[in-house]
Amino acid sequence: MLYRLLIKLGLVTDFYSFLSLNVICLQISVTVIEARQLVGLNMDPVVCVEIGEDKKYTSMKESTNCPYYNEVSNDLSSDVFALQVIHSKNLLRSGTLVGTFKLDVGTVYSQPEHQFYHKWAMLSDPDDITAGCKGYIKCDIAVVGKGDNIKTPHKANETDEDDIEGNLLLPEGVPSERQWARFYVKIYRAEGLPKMNTSIMANVKKAFIGENRDLVDPYVQVQFAGQKGKTSVQKSSYEPIWNEQIIFTEMFPPLCKRMKVQIRDSDKVNDVAIGTHFIDLRKIANDGDKGFLPTMGPAWVNMYGSTRNYTLMDEHQDLNEGLGEGVSFRARLLISVAVEILDTTSPEIMSSTEVQMEPVSNISELEEFFLFGSFLEATMVDRKIGDKPINFEVTIGNYGNQLDGVSKPVSGKKKKREGGGESDEEESELIQNSSDEETEDDGDLVSVSSTPPMKPVITDRNYFHLPYFEKKPCIYIKSWWQDQRRRLYNSNIMDKIADKLESMGQQAKTIRSQVKRNTVRDKLKLALNFLQRLRFLADEPQHSIPDVFIWMMSNNKRIAYARIPTKDILFSIVDEEMGKDCGKVKAVFLRLPGKKGFGPAGWTVQAKLEMYLWLGLNKQRKDFLSGLPNGFEENKAVKGTGLQAVPPISLTYNMKQVFQLRAHMYQARSLFAADTSGLSDPFARVFFSTHSQVTEVLSETLCPTWDQLLVFDNVELYGEATELRDDPPIIVIEIYDQDTVGKAEYIGRTFAKPLTKMVDEHYGPPRFPPQLEYYQIYRGNCTAGELLAAFELLQVQHALPPIDGPTDVDRGPILPVPLGIRPVLSRYRIEVLFWGLRDLKRINLAQVDRPRVDIECAGKGIQSALIQNYKKNPNFSTLVKWFEVDLPENELLHPPLNIRVVDCRAFGRYTLVGSHAVTSLRKFIYIPPDKRSNNWNEEEKEKDKKKKKKKKGEEIEDEEPDESMLDWWSKYFASIETMMEVRDCVLSLPEKCGCLVYNKELETEFDHFEDWLHTFNLYRGKAIDDDDQNIVDDDRIVGRFKGSLCMYKLPLSDEITRDVGFDPNMGMFQSIPHNDPINVLVRVYVIRATDLHPADINGKADPYVVIKLGKSEIKDKENYISKQLNPVFGKSFDIEATFPMESMLTVSVYDWDLVGTDDLIGETKIDLENRYYSKHRATCGIASNYSLHGYNVWRDPQKPTQILAKLCKEGKLDGPHYGPGGKVKVKQTEEHLALTALKHWEEIPRVGCKLIPEHVETRPLLNPDKPGIEQGRLEMWVDMFPMDVPSPGPAIDISPRKPKRYELRVIIWNTDEVILEDDDYFTGEKSSDIFVRGWLKGQQEDKQDTDVHYHSLTGEGNFNWRFVFPFDYLMAEEKIVISKKESLFSWDETEYKIPARLTMQVWDADHFSADDFLGAIELDLNRFPRGAKTAKQCSIDMVLNEQELPTISIFKQKRVKGWWPFVARDENDDLELTGKVEAELHLMTAEEAEKSPVGLGRNEPDPLEKPNRPDTSLMWFMNPLKSLRYFIWHNYRWLILKTLGLMLLLLLLGLFLYSIPGYLVKNGPS
Repeated sequence: MLYRLLIKLGLVTDFYSFLSLNVICLQISVTVIEARQLVGLNMDPVVCVEIGEDKKYTSMKESTNCPYYNEVSNDLSSDVFALQVIHSKNLLRSGTLVGTFKLDVGTVYSQPEHQFYHKWAMLSDPDDITAGCKGYIKCDIAVVGKGDNIKTPHKANETDEDDIEGNLLLPEGVPSERQWARFYVKIYRAEGLPKMNTSIMANVKKAFIGENRDLVDPYVQVQFAGQKGKTSVQKSSYEPIWNEQIIFTEMFPPLCKRMKVQIRDSDKVNDVAIGTHFIDLRKIANDGDKGFLPTMGPAWVNMYGSTRNYTLMDEHQDLNEGLGEGVSFRARLLISVAVEILDTTSPEIMSSTEVQMEPVSNISELEEFFLFGSFLEATMVDRKIGDKPINFEVTIGNYGNQLDGVSKPVSGKKKKREGGGESDEEESELIQNSSDEETEDDGDLVSVSSTPPMKPVITDRNYFHLPYFEKKPCIYIKSWWQDQRRRLYNSNIMDKIADKLESMGQQAKTIRSQVKRNTVRDKLKLALNFLQRLRFLADEPQHSIPDVFIWMMSNNKRIAYARIPTKDILFSIVDEEMGKDCGKVKAVFLRLPGKKGFGPAGWTVQAKLEMYLWLGLNKQRKDFLSGLPNGFEENKAVKGTGLQAVPPISLTYNMKQVFQLRAHMYQARSLFAADTSGLSDPFARVFFSTHSQVTEVLSETLCPTWDQLLVFDNVELYGEATELRDDPPIIVIEIYDQDTVGKAEYIGRTFAKPLTKMVDEHYGPPRFPPQLEYYQIYRGNCTAGELLAAFELLQVQHALPPIDGPTDVDRGPILPVPLGIRPVLSRYRIEVLFWGLRDLKRINLAQVDRPRVDIECAGKGIQSALIQNYKKNPNFSTLVKWFEVDLPENELLHPPLNIRVVDCRAFGRYTLVGSHAVTSLRKFIYIPPDKRSNNWNEEEKEKDKKKKKKKKGEEIEDEEPDESMLDWWSKYFASIETMMEVRDCVLSLPEKCGCLVYNKELETEFDHFEDWLHTFNLYRGKAIDDDDQNIVDDDRIVGRFKGSLCMYKLPLSDEITRDVGFDPNMGMFQSIPHNDPINVLVRVYVIRATDLHPADINGKADPYVVIKLGKSEIKDKENYISKQLNPVFGKSFDIEATFPMESMLTVSVYDWDLVGTDDLIGETKIDLENRYYSKHRATCGIASNYSLHGYNVWRDPQKPTQILAKLCKEGKLDGPHYGPGGKVKVKQTEEHLALTALKHWEEIPRVGCKLIPEHVETRPLLNPDKPGIEQGRLEMWVDMFPMDVPSPGPAIDISPRKPKRYELRVIIWNTDEVILEDDDYFTGEKSSDIFVRGWLKGQQEDKQDTDVHYHSLTGEGNFNWRFVFPFDYLMAEEKIVISKKESLFSWDETEYKIPARLTMQVWDADHFSADDFLGAIELDLNRFPRGAKTAKQCSIDMVLNEQELPTISIFKQKRVKGWWPFVARDENDDLELTGKVEAELHLMTAEEAEKSPVGLGRNEPDPLEKPNRPDTSLMWFMNPLKSLRYFIWHNYRWLILKTLGLMLLLLLLGLFLYSIPGYLVKNGPS
């Protein structure tokens, strides 16, 4: 709220400048819900939320890469915060980082409602930028400033949130695919650094060490996106040169928008900041079609901070850290920023982070600039410093600074060196004051940067002024800077466009209130967005010339300052490029530096200057006096030879005009409450030039009507008359609260410009007399009321226009506002409905017993009847009273109406209880009803009813579903369309059975039920001195007045009073029920709470409900729900109450604690009385269907016909009349007809209004200790039944649905193509000992394994193994419900609701080492891809393209069989296929499972066959021969066969060779 106000005031351009004002305290709330697709195998992940130096961890989830958390952490702000996922963190090891997501506060704060809700943050690793996405965290992030109310969006449809890509945590306009980029920050050199050590320390060093060097050791530190880089330290240098670069690696576009650049002084004990500059990356980049990456410089950036006084302790050190507005120039730094998008496929991207660079060549030649200023007036000098002489010092950079300011750049070669520095000791002679000798002998002038000291003169008892009168002191400074005026010129052009747009916007706003069409509003909104963009662009990120500072000095101490942006006073020959204040006389208000400038001390003006400033190139300076008021002579210190050789050191005015100022102070409204009574005793002090006057003091009011004319005679203004007519000086009006003891207390301030009349002008229309206007009063940065006044400045020569005052005024010397200016009055009658008083707190420890209400408006008023015994009956006996008063005809000028409650004590004493000011009476103006609406044809109504009835009748005859299957929750889930399963049920659910779910309070939907009875908060006590006045200070509310107002112009037409049954005692409040006490049965239905704030250390809560009404209290403590942030209560509570004594219902949610008192999580309060008496009939919602039994039974004891008859009677309608039904015969025709009419009651003219339907409302839970921050939301509704009518039936059963018991049977038949991990010891053969593991998410400890298929050589495994998973399931929410103790020390079981997901993993069994993980598949049982029919058809695409494939639900299909792929990540983090599994999933209810039981594995009952595994799966040592046979024969059979064949051949050959000789001998020749 404050942020929006400051933007409106033009004090900040965006959130970051708001953050640096050091006036804001933020709270960050991060809820980590779950993580998905984390990179890694079989992880134990934990999420760390890092904000600044603080770290908070969630609990660890074991063996999963999709953990489910729903935990919250809170912390105070740092600029950047990070979400990190860490694997396996415990006491002994810190764990390995999986991925990080970084974001800055401003990005979140600029989102709608200042939050990201249920978004997926994409994790990445800056050290491994080639890896890509490391997973996703689903989280809520909210940034809460004081006065902000964070509204949690209603959970209408959670299924869409599973679409990760469509729900990424990114601001609008940022692409989902972000790339890695390098951010190069090049640091060249710095200039103009202050002396950091004190002069005492310098002398000590000089004495002991003989050190006579520059006493600062600077280095530059750059922070960006949680990363930090530093340059080297340059020892003893006021002009350090680094030429270094710092490189950051971050995703682009980055979610951290600011880069923090700091020059720091290295010290052995503690490094301190010299100056800080923030680079907003949005200002140096363009994301349009012709855009560019963040690019800047090389450019000088100016750093501002504390004053350059050298003391041991710097009280404004925070300013040097970048917190708050800098009050003095500190240094300037030459810097450049560049961004390079990285190609992550390139191998050489990981280069070093710090590189020496070539020094940058001189950016541009130095130009000589000339600054001239003249002090025309110095008034409103604070009286604390009014007793000593005062002088003013003007500085630009270090030029003009009397302490260590510089003259021109001193160097042999002129203008080669940068302004602001010295090269060596001889050249470092600094100009100490304005009277030093000239540095060059070419007649060049010496700067005069301060005015001569002068003793102030008393204006009034609060302020002094300096007696400048005819003689106006001047200053002039020569300085040398790079000529980069073009940047500032462009900025000025945009500022001027924005100014014009803003003035058009202000005019459009006045039109908007009168225009009903949305097109104008949309166009205006578009223009305002464009305006904000222009202002953003106009802020030049690449500085050139530093800002100008004006300091008020007293006794050589710097007291107060003003900072003027250079661009505002920069001269250009082109009018559009010229600064808006260049060559013009402007009012400048000086304020205290640093933290002193905030809070009450900073609200008082230290001094008000009327100043003339001109800045331009020295060669353009011939026109530097042209904008001054004419009629002066120049006084020069030295007579120059040239035409414009020497500027004047003072101006003497010989032309002055005498004026009379008339301040018509009519009234103020909604002033700040400055007294403990909750009121003020206000008076106004008007300052003009050196004059001041005060109005009279009006006691005990926040809306004073002074009706006083203040006349300032003999006001002398210097200059030509015509100039003063067009641009007169401003008037300052300060409002004070008069205290009997001590000085008056400041309330607020506003500014005005008078309407000027010259001698030769006629005093008459159209300009005169001036019209009364509203002026906004400000107290610091907050609004503190409005002033209605008019101001005219009349030139005195002969006769002045007469003051036409009312003749009947007897106010002594006080002049009233003249007739032509005061508003035209008419006679009004104000009728007041006095209903009652509620919740009155004790006053001075005594209870309020006999209160009375006093109403006052424009000096007239009325008193209510006295309540004789507030405790017994807080209602008034006389309901309506009236009084007549003269009010302005213009509604905008109507004075406020004051409501004051007093307690009548003994001995005629009256004590003020509290007060309320009704600032606008517009909504209470009586509008007579339209005459045409009374001639409404009743027959049309009946026809309409019959038509609708026919339709309804046909519906009733339709086939209805089996109602025994439906309950109240079916209707509830159908209404909010939350879950898929119920959505199918909705199709079969009759349309008429819905109940309306409001995602907000019923009060916001129906205007707080103030259709005729209004509630006015009564305030007492001093208003809070806070920087944000928009916060309602609940501590100041001391009670409530219930009643109403009605005002109308007299005389009233007779037609109204002639109405039948018109009661003159009730005035316009006819047909209002009586306010006697009434007994009511209140039935509260509490359904569920969502997003509760955790109350225990474990990030959870144990909530239960407490209902309180009057003295009755129901605590449902024994039914607390353990460790749950989204509990479903499903309870109804009955309480009997008596209105009005017991009418405020409080529904609280407490956190149950085993030890100590229970903590309040949050509460919501409902005013039942307003609901009960409302015409919207909020007692019991009108159901959409009339049923006598079942879940949709009619709840109201009154039937629709009775309700309709009562409404017709109250509205004085003839009816209702029921015609014959349609063709369709239906039972209870009249009830259905009446119900149809009730549902369309708002269509009936004059008396019609929307009747509240059967509903559920969502109310925010608030904690008084944490104002403005929702602690969760509560879904509930309230029924009320008067006790004097038949009692209602029993309450509807809304008890939570019990989860249904299911059994999931998973048969693992076979695996195929499982990767082979092991090498055979003997043969080197690849093989795997395969087994499959499975579990349901959240039940890891109940995981089940198949037996091992040993030595699979092909990746094929045969199992025929059954897993059996019993679980409890909530069909409506698609969640498995698990109840288990969190730890050994837990008191009771915690209920978790977890998505229904089946995990199957394939492993390689090892005997002597840990089993090897091979792959996994996770199936969402509600939507998973159908299994492939064969192993060949099963592919990795079933995982990669899961979103595109048709899905099935096991809860509908019941039985499914197929092949699914196992996947794992390879070294490059890509998914690869590691196997396939043939599985059969069979879902049964617990009853079905009991009828057909099965055994685990292959056990009885219903055993599965043993798998037909190859023999080699047996181990070699169990059957070695078989194994050897297989190993040798299977692997070497061809070799064996070849060997045997060869051996046989060799044997035959051997035998042949052996037998040949014998054979030859035998058969040889004999």
